Amino acid sequence: MGTYGVVDVDEALERGTAGGRTGIRGRRRGLRGSWIVLAAASLVFLVGVISPPHLMDDVDAVQAQIARNMLASGDYVTARLDGVPYLEKSPLVYWLMAGSYRVFGVHDWSARLPLALGVLLLCWITYRFARWAFDESAGIYAGLAIGTCIGLFLFTRILIPDALLTLTITGAIWAWLRLLDPDEEPRKIHGVWLGTCFGLGLLLKGLIAIVFPVLAGLAYMLCARQLFSLSAWKRLHIFTALAVALVIAAPWHVLATLRNPPYLAFSFHSGPGEYRGFFWFYFFNEHLLRFLNLRYPRDYNTVPRALFWLLNLVWLFPWSAFLPAAARLSYGPSTRAGRARLMALCWIGVVMVFFTFSTTQEYYSMPIYPALALLVGSALASENTRVRAGMRGLQVAFAVLFMTVTTLLILVWRTPVHGDISQALVQLPELYTLSLGHFGDLTLTAFAYLKLPLALAALAFAIGFLGLMFTRRDVRKIAAIAMAMIVFFQAARVALTRFEGYLGSYPLAQALKKSPPGQLIEADAYYAFSSVFYYSNRSALLLNGRRDNLEYGSYAPGSPKVFVDDYKFQSLWSQQIRYYLLAYGSDLPHLKVLVGDSSLHVVARNADNYLLTNLPLP
Repeated sequence: MGTYGVVDVDEALERGTAGGRTGIRGRRRGLRGSWIVLAAASLVFLVGVISPPHLMDDVDAVQAQIARNMLASGDYVTARLDGVPYLEKSPLVYWLMAGSYRVFGVHDWSARLPLALGVLLLCWITYRFARWAFDESAGIYAGLAIGTCIGLFLFTRILIPDALLTLTITGAIWAWLRLLDPDEEPRKIHGVWLGTCFGLGLLLKGLIAIVFPVLAGLAYMLCARQLFSLSAWKRLHIFTALAVALVIAAPWHVLATLRNPPYLAFSFHSGPGEYRGFFWFYFFNEHLLRFLNLRYPRDYNTVPRALFWLLNLVWLFPWSAFLPAAARLSYGPSTRAGRARLMALCWIGVVMVFFTFSTTQEYYSMPIYPALALLVGSALASENTRVRAGMRGLQVAFAVLFMTVTTLLILVWRTPVHGDISQALVQLPELYTLSLGHFGDLTLTAFAYLKLPLALAALAFAIGFLGLMFTRRDVRKIAAIAMAMIVFFQAARVALTRFEGYLGSYPLAQALKKSPPGQLIEADAYYAFSSVFYYSNRSALLLNGRRDNLEYGSYAPGSPKVFVDDYKFQSLWSQQIRYYLLAYGSDLPHLKVLVGDSSLHVVARNADNYLLTNLPLP
């Protein structure tokens, strides 16, 4: 049976001195647990956001620039890039960043701040969920597990709304479970909370914000033999939840449809040159056709299904070592703990099966991280024999990782480095449509540029190994695991800064800002040099860039004519008006054929990225 929640404490205080003392002790334990979880998560996520440098690139700069455009234009309904309607994403993440800009100014850290705070809230909600379902220690362990697992850290280095979506899904599933819990009276406030999570989730990433918790809830009710129980459905306050969700989410969907006609187009064909307004693109193309892998443009890739499942052991590492211990626990609906674990299984199954029949990216399984953390937290609190086996397995894993990283450090210690890390990498562009595609670019020589991160990583794994070996109490072993991961994530953060010159184009933006005025052209799709657009706050003509995310919006009525072909580029570049061009080194041979080598003057170079101009600089 779980410890007192916030409302339960108040009720205990009202019942008298004995109950009040119990409630006060529960509240103090809860405050202590909250601080432990939030402190650990803050060291991982918040410190990484506010400590420079943390430069924007690719999707980060795109999301941040959309928020800036909204703030500047006052149009919070239709997202735009380079003036072109960008209709495929829900707006809440842009609104949060725009609000942060208004308070703190436009900075890369202020763009990342809402996501970092949302992740802290996710860790805290996971702690509270586990504390309610199991006990205080399980709550702390669950909060630490999600806050210090590899997956949540890795996939929040990029500005995608999935962590915030995971927060709303977690809140919705907890509210669903509380409404059905026989040990609690169903309260309308929990129905309001359920609807609030639905509505905010819809504004974060569309229909899956409702699909996942509803399917998980229905699967749970089926397993608990409540699916056909009228009394169970009455407890859910489902009409209250739907009404609240509509009040929150409907206004934007209606306004976006009205401002981007045609209003109600219906078609299952998606192809180039077809424009059917917001409603069709958002609901049919982005939801239904993407699920069926029939969406156009197909600017994404998919992870093999078996790998998609197995990688979750990596994303939950090091806490995945304790999943076998969770298998020995009770999943029967006769106790609150059993009901919570049963819901976690249904939650995991719904998300993973859903994406098994759809397209998959590595981070698409993020919504199951809190469910896995609940199972891990309850297993660690149970102290069964498999927990000890997990500890021994982790001790071996940390020892192997320590020896591997130390060996790498020894091998590259005397290797001299020159310039930036891009000189030591290979390029595998066929992998870049996957979230972790750039990891394939690493070579042994590249690690010579990462000596400090390697040393920090070795220290982290040493902390984990020694902590597991020389401490006797499980609570201290768990603390050592968490501390090892906190140090490792700081090593990873330092390593990521070494790649900024390779992945981003911040130096080109700085060079552009210092150069004489001129019209900017980009020799690719918008994403290729999005960091230049963000840091210089410039728009551009896009040379042969009418593809990927901006292609659909480019056909909208009134969309600006920012796309140029080779013929138009030749005409512009030959004028006695200054133009600047952003281009990859691989594009230079084609550009020389178009306009001649003598008219391509290098303003700045960053790795293999160039800023060129058509007229000599003074």
